[in-house]
Amino acid sequence: MKVLNEKSISLCLLLSAISFQLFAQAPMINAGDTRQVTKNVYVIPDKRINLVPNIGIIIGENSIMVVDTGMGPKNAKLVLEEVRKISDKPIDYLAITHFHPEHGMGAQSFPDETRIIVPLAQKAELNAKGQSYIGFFKGMSPEIADLLSDIELQQPDIAFENKMEIDLGGQSVELYHFSTAHTQGDMFVYLPDQKLLFGGDIIIERFFPIMADSDSSAVGWIDTLKQLKALEPKIIVPGHGDVGTVDLIDQMTIYLNAVKVQVSSQKKNGATLEQTYASLIPQFSRSYSHWENPEWIKNAIERFYNEL
Repeated sequence: MKVLNEKSISLCLLLSAISFQLFAQAPMINAGDTRQVTKNVYVIPDKRINLVPNIGIIIGENSIMVVDTGMGPKNAKLVLEEVRKISDKPIDYLAITHFHPEHGMGAQSFPDETRIIVPLAQKAELNAKGQSYIGFFKGMSPEIADLLSDIELQQPDIAFENKMEIDLGGQSVELYHFSTAHTQGDMFVYLPDQKLLFGGDIIIERFFPIMADSDSSAVGWIDTLKQLKALEPKIIVPGHGDVGTVDLIDQMTIYLNAVKVQVSSQKKNGATLEQTYASLIPQFSRSYSHWENPEWIKNAIERFYNEL
């Protein structure tokens, strides 16, 4: 099995040591606070708690699709309880936006009939890195270690390359994978008739984008945002943060393009990576003081510096 390289390990440890070092509680979803977004789409909100994603519930005439699981089986069981408060239809599909533990490593709690859907790239990434990431995340806190104590990696039932469509009964769902960005296997869930998009961690609201792995791609992130905007979504459920509009795509694109331009200029003028950090981190910290987790500015600078 392929394992994370030394650089990947150091970046994951940075995530552990900086981004999520203080936990007042285990990263649990807030059961009982599920919100209706459209007539048949619901979101269990993250409440801006680190390592708690927004969870999607899509209700068709015949079946249900859930988007992401939360961290481990305990969270996934709460998700299933929330689903059953809304509908008793079969949960035929679980769409996982990427392989990180807080998004998909509760899949083992879903019913046997639930089919797990991911892109082929995500399947490969899960098999290459899944066990390593479990170990890294367990080291973040005793609470997380408990949530991930009995994890069994679940292989997808359906894996697609770039696009596939699912009919839940009167509700068409389109699934997309474009290129490496936050991870190698980012997936997006789009409801074309409602123009509603689940953006995973490519679209996050008032958080700096996380490029925690050495194979995350800042250039690929910009390209992915461009392709998502081309779908013309009107409602966006980000991986983390409040539900919003296409402005969420625009805000992330503006930030990343600004970092790209500044890094390119620094590099052309002969600045080292360390000099580029020293120049740009304070600048973007000030300009985006209303965004959370500014420690990830450094990683965006590094990715652009190495990719440009």
